[in-house]
Amino acid sequence: VDANTLLKSLKLTPMECDLADLSSIDEFVKSLPNQSFDAVCYNAGLARNTGATDVARTKQGFELTVGTNHLGHFYLNHLLLRSSLVDKEGGRIVVTASSVHDPDSFGGAQGEPATLGDLKGLERAAADGSGRFDMVDGAEFNAYKAYKDSKLCNVLFARELQRRLDAEEGCNIKANCFSPGLIVGTGLFRDQNQFFTKVFDVAATKLLKVGETTHYGGGALEYLALSTEVEGKGGLYYYSSPGSSKYGEDAYGKQFHPSEVSKEALESDGGKGKRFWELSEKLVGI
Repeated sequence: VDANTLLKSLKLTPMECDLADLSSIDEFVKSLPNQSFDAVCYNAGLARNTGATDVARTKQGFELTVGTNHLGHFYLNHLLLRSSLVDKEGGRIVVTASSVHDPDSFGGAQGEPATLGDLKGLERAAADGSGRFDMVDGAEFNAYKAYKDSKLCNVLFARELQRRLDAEEGCNIKANCFSPGLIVGTGLFRDQNQFFTKVFDVAATKLLKVGETTHYGGGALEYLALSTEVEGKGGLYYYSSPGSSKYGEDAYGKQFHPSEVSKEALESDGGKGKRFWELSEKLVGI
């Protein structure tokens, strides 16, 4: 079935869910129909202007980028699983991360690299009960790094989530994360200089051919949510080399495939990943 035929057969229900406000997430989940979903995609995200120096915050006081991109999804996931709204017999959870979580990737090497350090920022925010942190590692605010950190958070979240799902008796839910590639022509870059964004879009996708189309990025998410090739697989990070849009639909499962996560993400399996999860729980009030 092609995408257009599938869309015509679907009943789409628009609903409001502000990931920068935990109360909005509560109301969203309460309004969902009492049925389990085959797939849940945590795809929302924001990126501040890379030159921003002020610390914008969510309704609960979290730094806005990590608060939205990680903690909002983390809390939503908790409510969905607690309410048995994801099919335990084979449901899928797809988390949109990014290659910038890895300092060894091309995008991750630009500017200050992603690192959560020893989680000092989250530790302090959880200990004093304020929920207010500027950076996960406790350092001075850096807008560009905050976005990279949030993507590293997404990877740690997906991997720790799969470990917990595997430990739950009778649960066959699988969680994976992925990088859609560099896609400039979306609302993610709305806070950047618009002239620069338009020029960068043309340069990345048309000239240098390292950017991806929105169709390709959406197809990557669709592949993880629906493809039989992914069935039964969990805890993985999917990635394709820059410019893989040129391969079209044939890229999924070939150029777009399971890949290594960053060294920090890999080393976080177990102790640090578990502590990261526990701190996230404390911050959102679980």
